Amino acid sequence: MYLSRFLSIHALWVTVSSVMQPYPLVWGHYDVCKTQIYTEEGKVWDYMACQPESTDMTKYLKVKLDPPDITCGDPPETFCAMGNPYMCNNECDASTPELAHPPELMFDFEGRHPSTFWQSATWKEYPKPLQVNITLSWSKTIELTDNIVITFESGRPDQMILEKSLDYGRTWQPYQYYATDCLDAFHMDPKSVKDLSQHTVLEIICTEEYSTGYMTNSKIIHFEIKDRFAFFAGPWLRNMASLYGQLDTTKKLRDFFTVTDLRIRLLRPAVGEIFVDELHLARYFYAISDIKVHGRCKCNLHATVCVYDNSKLTCECEHNTTGPDCGKCKKNYQGRPWSPGSYLPIPKGTANTCIPSISSIGTNVCDNELLHCQNGGTCHNNVRCLCPAAYTGILCEKLRCEESGSCGSDSDSDQGALQRGCPQLLLLAALLGTASSLVF
Repeated sequence: MYLSRFLSIHALWVTVSSVMQPYPLVWGHYDVCKTQIYTEEGKVWDYMACQPESTDMTKYLKVKLDPPDITCGDPPETFCAMGNPYMCNNECDASTPELAHPPELMFDFEGRHPSTFWQSATWKEYPKPLQVNITLSWSKTIELTDNIVITFESGRPDQMILEKSLDYGRTWQPYQYYATDCLDAFHMDPKSVKDLSQHTVLEIICTEEYSTGYMTNSKIIHFEIKDRFAFFAGPWLRNMASLYGQLDTTKKLRDFFTVTDLRIRLLRPAVGEIFVDELHLARYFYAISDIKVHGRCKCNLHATVCVYDNSKLTCECEHNTTGPDCGKCKKNYQGRPWSPGSYLPIPKGTANTCIPSISSIGTNVCDNELLHCQNGGTCHNNVRCLCPAAYTGILCEKLRCEESGSCGSDSDSDQGALQRGCPQLLLLAALLGTASSLVF
């Protein structure tokens, strides 16, 4: 008896799984914008929320240093060894490739030995502050998906601020403060991301975790994206449905992980002691061997592809949307206000496609490719849908009785909704009914 029950449930699962094959099988990937499904009306497009894959965004950025002449080597100068601050016979010379340390070396492949790195001029003008702004620009809105990681070849700075912009560098907001002494440097109590919670995840903190001077095994600074994700998705990020739900409904949270530019403000180099050694100023400088920024183009859940052409990133928009971020409806598809796609309901979300404008009647309203007439309607010369008597709307998407308020009882409405429902769900309901009679 138990074996027969097991076999019945197994058969049910295999059948339902085969029916659901057109849908993404992994929650939260959103890597398909549309798929063809079979309904009573034949083969039609089913639209869903979609987004590009996460990738290494440093391949697409432009870097700018301020002051522009802060890179070492012009004129040539000597500096102290990284591990031994009193061995000061190393040379930086911009005219000699083997001795030059230009900004692009912060983003090259880091498998070479010795490692390559950008380096600033030394603190030879002390007590004037040695400060550098490193601006990373994409000319495109991107969504961060992993930790920002900065690897220093010199000691990590005593004071640093990571900033972000959402308007292409016109205004800036702090992301995180870094210091050996947060109270002294920024008048802030030291904290770590572990001190935050779901309710305080957007708090801007100062951390002392990543400012330890010349320790050779401590070169990395993080801005912890994944730790912040974990407040919603769990420590192993297994509950992405919860995270996506929060991103979908909380604009401030979504904007927190969205940038057009990042700026690294190096305010004070690694000193290692309370006082600056004025006899050996060549030991003080900044040197960065690697910066990692992982994310994806922001396409408002209307595209899976983001192309890089003529030094510019642009979404290849679906769902009848257009613009660099798919942020508006295409011409003749403004029948309702533009809206971003939605991650909900899991697993395929809601596409929120743009629909034809009333004024576009007489142009291409239906084409049997992107815009099918619904509920048994037929496309007539690509200009209008011929609807069954019970339906109306540009695509026969509405019950005629709903417009007049004369729909019948709730049971009638429920039956109409069932007829318009997803065939896969109808099949699943039928299978469940069959299984219940078999098992119970």
